[in-house]
Amino acid sequence: MRHSRLSLLVCLLTIFLQSGWAQHDESFHAYATAQVRSDKLAAPEHLKDYLVDGKLRLSLRDAVVLTLENNSFVRIQETQVDFSKFALLGAHSPFDPVITGSYFANNATSPPQTTIGGTGVTLATKSITKTAQINYSETFETGTNVQAGLNSIRNSFSNSVVNPIGILDPYINSTLNLQFTQPLLRNGWLFANQAPLVIARRNLQQSEASFAAEVNNNILQAVSQYWTVVEARGNLDVARSSMDAAEATYKRDKRALELGALPPLDIYRSESQVASRRVQVIQSEYALKEAEDALRLTIGADQDPYFQAIDIELSERAEPEGELRTIDTASALQAGLSKRPELEATRAALASDQTRIRLAHNHLLPELDLTGVYVSNGLGGTQFNTSGQRISNSSVSQLFGFNYPTYQAQLSLSLPIRNRSAQAELGSALVSRRNDLYSERQLREQITLDIQNAVHQLEQAKLSIVASKESLDLAQKTVASEQRKYELGSGTIFLVLEAQTELAAAQQSLLQAEVGYQLAVAGVDHATGEMLEPYHVQIAQLTH
Repeated sequence: MRHSRLSLLVCLLTIFLQSGWAQHDESFHAYATAQVRSDKLAAPEHLKDYLVDGKLRLSLRDAVVLTLENNSFVRIQETQVDFSKFALLGAHSPFDPVITGSYFANNATSPPQTTIGGTGVTLATKSITKTAQINYSETFETGTNVQAGLNSIRNSFSNSVVNPIGILDPYINSTLNLQFTQPLLRNGWLFANQAPLVIARRNLQQSEASFAAEVNNNILQAVSQYWTVVEARGNLDVARSSMDAAEATYKRDKRALELGALPPLDIYRSESQVASRRVQVIQSEYALKEAEDALRLTIGADQDPYFQAIDIELSERAEPEGELRTIDTASALQAGLSKRPELEATRAALASDQTRIRLAHNHLLPELDLTGVYVSNGLGGTQFNTSGQRISNSSVSQLFGFNYPTYQAQLSLSLPIRNRSAQAELGSALVSRRNDLYSERQLREQITLDIQNAVHQLEQAKLSIVASKESLDLAQKTVASEQRKYELGSGTIFLVLEAQTELAAAQQSLLQAEVGYQLAVAGVDHATGEMLEPYHVQIAQLTH
């Protein structure tokens, strides 16, 4: 019997020691990274890797990667994932073991109550009590609460001039307590106690999916700003080319005026065109500066004065390479409904709703708890035998000898007549599920509409490129024709300048169509969720 009690004690201690090793990856040290602990923001990363001849040379992928690494809005959204991680850590708190200890000392002297043997001598009563205890308590994921306690009380009394024979003074009473409580219905077993952890983990999944959706939007923004810079630079080139053509025409007219071949009043038309096109160049230059500043803000280059000042050189061309992309609407819809991270977030929310509903049903159950207690007792101290010899006994040897046990068992039932709190919890969970079901349906409808619009915009962009190329070809032929007529004397300067203006408009129209095509391709990738696929590594680094 003694060995079986000792084995029970060893098993309980082993459980206590191993309980803290679970969920080691969901720990404060795992979540509190150096970035989280720091009270300062890091400088923008990897910008120096893209320096070429004193310029920041970027491909489209480079701009997206820098956005993921340095964009402040992306980092703000990242903190929402960190909040969810620490909320998950907090969900483990009911299972944290607790050790408590206390020490109490009392020294009391009482007034005399009697005299010694008619001598008239009175003695006061003096007692000294010292109590020390240490307790360990832990609740496991099955709902089982286990407590272990070691308690020791030392008492000594003095009210006589002789030592009493056979009485322990001082005496030490020690007890070892082992107790477990197991809920059998409400809050009992694995599900009811693991439910908050399950919900917290799904909230983390939902937060990560929402973060991926925000990253999807940020990538689209970076792509849009990249092509905006490309378009602004192309518009500047067209404006400068148009101004050069107007200046060349003005120089020829001025020479003709000097030779007397041109009426004096006709020179003003070509001169006014030079001034008008110079205004277009100035406007295009500042539109390019604004577009580049917006791109610097997106990729984090504005955070460093050096990179804020240097020029940006983009390596991508607006003209599409190879065959124009063709999208099947049905395939795009299937991809969007399977890859969009927003849907993953709604699925996690619905799973949490189901868990909350089951947990609320559990809270409607009555409380039925089983409690078991084992106590080992030990008594020791100092006493005098009939020969006046001092004899000492140890309470510890009796305590761990397990020869003086106490056993207790209790079954308690609490049956609420009404449980409005649990009913309200269940009702809220049901309404939350209904709300999330509607949200999922609305999201599917929106994704379907986004994909349809993106496919339509892509088809429109493809047709616009074909029409713009044809318009540009005709505008070039018109300029050559009117210039030749003017040189032969059968044309007018008005028609030449008008043809030049139409040529510049056709060049800008083609550039706009090509950039529109690139944006339409990005819009399709964004709507289907495929824009995230090339950057999963960078996103994983952000959230871990």
